[in-house]
Amino acid sequence: MRHHILPAIAAACLAVSTASAQVADLRSHTEFRVCADPAAVPMSSEDGKGFENKLAAFMGEKLGMPVTYTWFPQGSGFIRKTLRAGLCDIVMGYAQGDEMVLNTNHYYTSAYGIVTRKDSPLASVDTLEDPALKDQPIGVVAGTPPATNMARAGLAKNMKGWDLFVDRRVENPVGDMLAQVKSGELGAAVLWGPLAGPLVKQNPDLQFTPLLKETTGPKMFYRITMGVRLGEDAWKRELNSLIRRNQAEIDAILRDAGVPILDDYGKELKQ
Repeated sequence: MRHHILPAIAAACLAVSTASAQVADLRSHTEFRVCADPAAVPMSSEDGKGFENKLAAFMGEKLGMPVTYTWFPQGSGFIRKTLRAGLCDIVMGYAQGDEMVLNTNHYYTSAYGIVTRKDSPLASVDTLEDPALKDQPIGVVAGTPPATNMARAGLAKNMKGWDLFVDRRVENPVGDMLAQVKSGELGAAVLWGPLAGPLVKQNPDLQFTPLLKETTGPKMFYRITMGVRLGEDAWKRELNSLIRRNQAEIDAILRDAGVPILDDYGKELKQ
């Protein structure tokens, strides 16, 4: 019996060793290879104007490597067909805790919030339970955490839903929502801060208010990391060190873009 077990153990160890080597071999050491959506404005875009593009350029500069991209629309199959396929080595802007990737330490925290016109009666709203939202048409991305809280607050009949996971080269759900808030067709839109903040910054008629006072339902704030392939612990540690040493510069890039940055606990805007 033992003679059969020992070769099996040796084979298993060899398989693990080979798998580890294969993981290590996928990463480029001459290029900072980024997996990204070509039309996820304002986060990433093929013209390089997204704030994640700017962060990638900053990281590449610090690593002394040129930045290259594998473009693929966000949605089903994104990680499998890009990062896991070995075509690229990092995904910028990945929520902490997702099991599809190995997360670095987070490099910022942000939250969902409410977009309104600055001159709207809803401009002072900072919680989804505010009675002022009753009977107001409100845009929201279907399936996101605030949609659950809105339903619990009795706003289900007011909700106008959009699907975010579309090919944004031909559809623009966030832009459509903001245009309708500006025109008055929607009283408000409830959106993820890094999506809404930079676009609102470009529009003087609109404002973004983070949802920092929600006490029930799903949390409204999330810590954002960079995602690498499972098993690439050395690459993760290298990026963690880079994030730690350059946090002030990373914050500056995000703030300049209009991304609302919170403290690590999602309680208030980061100073």
